[in-house]
Amino acid sequence: MTAQTKHTNEEPESRSGIGGTVADAADTIRSAASDAAERLPEVASATRSALVEVDRQVEAGSDEMLTVGTALSFGLAAGMLLAGANRLMVLSAFIPAAVLGLRLLDRSSRSRTGILGTAARRRMQGG
Repeated sequence: MTAQTKHTNEEPESRSGIGGTVADAADTIRSAASDAAERLPEVASATRSALVEVDRQVEAGSDEMLTVGTALSFGLAAGMLLAGANRLMVLSAFIPAAVLGLRLLDRSSRSRTGILGTAARRRMQGG
């Protein structure tokens, strides 16, 4: 009987210990979330400027460099997919391939439109 009395006396202490631990964890999470929310505008600004710089560098690159970058990125992503890598990693590896490939397609469509537009103008002018 004394063993039961001892056991019931320990339960409130252990529960209050768990409650204190949960409260401490909640305070830590709350402060971390508050810090993250305060830094969010800085992170968004830095990310935006980094993306603008990447876009500028991709635009300045030659068609050959875009082709090589697209093939390399696509090959890496396909290899990761076949190797059974995490889906999130595979998706993030496909992003550069998509960006470079779309930029390459945009350039080729602009050059074709320019050539076709020039030929159509010559025909309309009678030349």
